[in-house]
Amino acid sequence: MRSLTFLKIIFVLVFVGWIMVWILLPTKVYKNTWNPQLENKLNSTYFREQGTNLLLFTFPVVFMGALGSIYLHLHLQKPENLSSKSGGTANRRLSFLRRPFVVMSPIGILTSMELIFALMFAALLIWSLSNYLHISFGHLHMHMEGEKVWQAKLRSVSLRAGYIGNICWAFLFFPVTRASSILPLLGLTSESSIKYHIWLGHLSMVLFAVHTLGFFIYWGITDQMKEALEWSKTYVSNVAGIIASVIALAMWVPSFPRFRRKMFEVFFYSHHLYTLYILFYGIHVGVEYMCMIAPGIFLFLVDRHLRFLQSRQNAPLLSARILPCAALELNFSKTPSLYYNPTSIVYINVPKISKLQWHPFTVISSCNMEKDILSVAIKTEGSWTNKLYQELSSSALDHLNVSVEGPYGPSTSHFLRHDELVLVSGGSGITPFISIIRELIFQNQQESHVPRVLLVCAFKNSVDLTMLDLMLSVFGSTTQISNLQLQIEAYVTREKEEPRDSEKPIQTKWFKPALSDTPISVVLGPNNWLCLAAIISSSFLMFLLLLGIITRYYIYPIENNSDEVYHWTFKVLWFLFLLFAVICVCSSAVFLWWKKQNTFESKQIMNVEIPTPTRSPGPWIYGSERELESLPHQSLVQATNVHFGVRPDLKKILFDCKGKDIGVLVCGPRNMRHEVARICSSGLADNLHFESISFTW
Repeated sequence: MRSLTFLKIIFVLVFVGWIMVWILLPTKVYKNTWNPQLENKLNSTYFREQGTNLLLFTFPVVFMGALGSIYLHLHLQKPENLSSKSGGTANRRLSFLRRPFVVMSPIGILTSMELIFALMFAALLIWSLSNYLHISFGHLHMHMEGEKVWQAKLRSVSLRAGYIGNICWAFLFFPVTRASSILPLLGLTSESSIKYHIWLGHLSMVLFAVHTLGFFIYWGITDQMKEALEWSKTYVSNVAGIIASVIALAMWVPSFPRFRRKMFEVFFYSHHLYTLYILFYGIHVGVEYMCMIAPGIFLFLVDRHLRFLQSRQNAPLLSARILPCAALELNFSKTPSLYYNPTSIVYINVPKISKLQWHPFTVISSCNMEKDILSVAIKTEGSWTNKLYQELSSSALDHLNVSVEGPYGPSTSHFLRHDELVLVSGGSGITPFISIIRELIFQNQQESHVPRVLLVCAFKNSVDLTMLDLMLSVFGSTTQISNLQLQIEAYVTREKEEPRDSEKPIQTKWFKPALSDTPISVVLGPNNWLCLAAIISSSFLMFLLLLGIITRYYIYPIENNSDEVYHWTFKVLWFLFLLFAVICVCSSAVFLWWKKQNTFESKQIMNVEIPTPTRSPGPWIYGSERELESLPHQSLVQATNVHFGVRPDLKKILFDCKGKDIGVLVCGPRNMRHEVARICSSGLADNLHFESISFTW
C-alpha cells in the first residue's frame, strides 16, 4: 500500500511540474531567462533545437505513462483494491466533488470536480493568450515597410491563436487512448472522457480557424497573398498549414451531433484522416512545437498499435441469444486470466458486414463468475446492428468470424461501496446494469458486502421486457439470483396493458469456433500493465537514441559543413518516422512474445467442451399461465413489477430511498440522465450519490 501511495505522489508531482511548465511558457521569465539557459545546456549536437522541449514537455508525460502502468500493475495484485471498498471514508468526504453541478444541453452533466478542472484549463488558455499578446504588443516587429500597427497586431493575434490551439492539441489525444495508464490515476476512463476530446477538438478548431483566417486577412490587406503558397525550407510551411486546415475541416464538420447521428459512417471514416493531419500539422509547426504535442500522440499510437494487433485475431463465438425485441447476446470464449470490471465495453468487428467498422457494446458478463465466457449485449438501432441481427437469425449459419477489441472500463468496482444502489435505465441503457447485477450475484455467493438493488427500467414496448432475461446467463452461472436483494420496477410507456398474445420465444444458437480462433485475452497477458510500461519506456529510449544518432551523424554534418540549414520538412518527417517506427517495433515484439507464451493456454481453452442447455430460456414476462422454467426465472418474476402506460416518477422514487449511502447510476436517453442528475444535485437528498453512464458520444 505504501508503494502505491509513493508512486501516486511521484505521479502528482510530475504532473503538477508539467502543468507549471505550460503556465510559465508564455512569460518573460521563461522566454528571456529560462529558455536561453536551457538551450545552452540541452541543445547539443545530438538533439539541436528540440532538446529543451523534449525534456520539458515530452519526457514528463512519457514518464507518467510508464509510472502509471507500474502503479496499475501493483494495484491489480491487491484484490482488495479492485472492489473500491477500501478508502470508503475518503470517497465519502470527496463525494460532494462528484455531485452534478451543471446540467444543461449541449454541455451535458458536469460535476463540481469537472467544472473546477474546466475553469483551470480555461484560465491556462486565457493566461497564455494574454501573456503572449502583452509581450508581443510591447515589441511589435514590422515585417514590411509601411506596415501599420493595427496590421501588425492582427498578425500577432492570429499567430498567438495558433499557439493556444497547440495547447489544446497537447491534451487532445489523452481521452481517446482507450488503454490509458494516465486516466485511471485521475479517476477517469476513456469512455467517460470522450466529451473532453470533443470539447478540445471544437475549441482547437475555433482557434485554428481564427489563426488561418486571420493570416489570410492579413496577407490580403498587405498584398502578400503569395505567402499562402510558400513552402519554406528553413521556416514554417504555410502550404502545409493550409492543407492541415482543410483536413481538419473535413474531420470537424461530420463530428457535429446531428451530422454524426444521421451519417455515422462519414464521421467514422473522415476521422481516420487524423494521420494526415498530424503529418501536415507537424510540417507546419516544426519539430520544436511537435515535441509539445508529441507525448499525447505517442501514448495514443502505442495504444492504437496494440489494439490493431489484438484486432487481427478472430474471437471464438460460442453462442448467440436472439431476443424477440431485436436484441442479441453474443457469448465468446475468453482466457480465465482476463479480468474486467462491470460496465466495461468491447469493440466488435464483423468482416462479413464491414471490414473497417468497429462498434462499442456493453459487456454483461461477470469475469469472476463466468471465468471462460465473455458476453456482450447488442440492441439493433442502426444499419450495422440490423445486418448483424439478420445474419445471426439465419438458420444456416454455424460459424461467424468476429474480431473483438478490449475490454475497456473502470479500474475498480466502485458501486460496491454503497449500502444501496438505484439503477435507472431507459431502453438499451439497461445493459451496463446487467453486468453489475451479475457481479453482485457473485459477490453475494462470496458472502461479501452486497448493496440492495432497485432497478428502475423504462421501455417503449412490452416486447422490450425480454431484455431482463439477459440477467440470467445461458450457461446457468446466475442461478443464485434469488439470494440477491433485488427489486425491479419496469415501465412500458407506449402500451396501457399486458398483451394477450405470447411473443416469439427467445432463441439460442450455437456455433462451431474455427481452429484459428483465439480466446479473448488481455492484449499483453496477465502482466499487461507491466508490459505496457516496458513498451512505453523502451520505445521512448529507442526513439531518443535513433533521433540522437540521425541528428548528430546525418543532419549536423550537413548544416555544419555546408552552411546550409537542413530542410524544415525533412526534420519533421524524420521525427514522425522514428516515432512511429519504434512504437511498431517495440509493441509488436512484446505482443508476439506474449502470443507465443499464450498459445498453449489458448489451445487448452479451445479444447474444453462448454456445456449447452437443453432448452433456450423463453420470455417469462408473457402469459401468467405459462409454466416457469426454473427457480432463477421464478425469482426474477417475483422481483419484478411491471407498470403499463406510465413513465417512472423518478423524483418520488429517489426521494423515497431512505438509506444513508445510496449510489444512483443512470444510463439512457439524455433527458433521463439530466433529470436524474438534477434530482441528485438539488440538495434535498444528501444520501444520493450520482453517476451517469453514457455511450452516446
